[in-house]
Amino acid sequence: MATIERDARRAPVVLLHEGLGSLAMWRDFPARLADATGRTAIVYSRYGYGESDVFEEPRDVEYMHHEGRVVLPALLDALGVREPILFGHSDGASIALIAAAAHPRIARALVLEAPHVFVEDLTVASIARVREAYAATDLRERLARYHRDPDATFRGWNDIWLDPRFRDWNITGVLENVRVPVLVLQGEDDEYGTRAQLDAIAKRAGDTTVTVLDRCGHSPHRDRADAVLAATSRFLADLP
Repeated sequence: MATIERDARRAPVVLLHEGLGSLAMWRDFPARLADATGRTAIVYSRYGYGESDVFEEPRDVEYMHHEGRVVLPALLDALGVREPILFGHSDGASIALIAAAAHPRIARALVLEAPHVFVEDLTVASIARVREAYAATDLRERLARYHRDPDATFRGWNDIWLDPRFRDWNITGVLENVRVPVLVLQGEDDEYGTRAQLDAIAKRAGDTTVTVLDRCGHSPHRDRADAVLAATSRFLADLP
């Protein structure tokens, strides 16, 4: 876990990484986010990622529900963090939505990059191609720079997303319980999701601002960091 201290009077930002991410894979973005917003940034690797404990069991279809409903609230309670801004990317964005729907006072606002609220054919096809790349390219070696056990981390994410049971995974039914302001950021060239994900959130979650970034894929904070920082700073500046 890493904490980048800024103004303690403001709600901190807790960053939730993607399905193959980790604390280190955010690189310098948390520090830039802290500088841009004046808020403390808290970053951690979930179970099975980075330097956290290695996966020891197969994942269940409800793994993101467990993270959002049980693990994240327990972590925030242990840290003494109350109503932070949740900044989630991909799986992390879905976890943030689940947490906010299950625990109305867990967050003051959500910033979501490339969130998933249901499974699309595009997503499954792209994840299947990543499985091929893991076997045929240097992807494993690149992931090994960031994870204690790259094989366990990769299988933990890839296997469940390609499990036929996961095709029915869908969290649109809980979005009406999200009562806080939401900023959604997605790349126009996102290879893992379409605008249908954004439309579902905007339709059900209430106070939602949607920003689509051109020249941007699935990782806006890497592809268009300046635009993400600017949009996030404006969004947070308007919070009560």
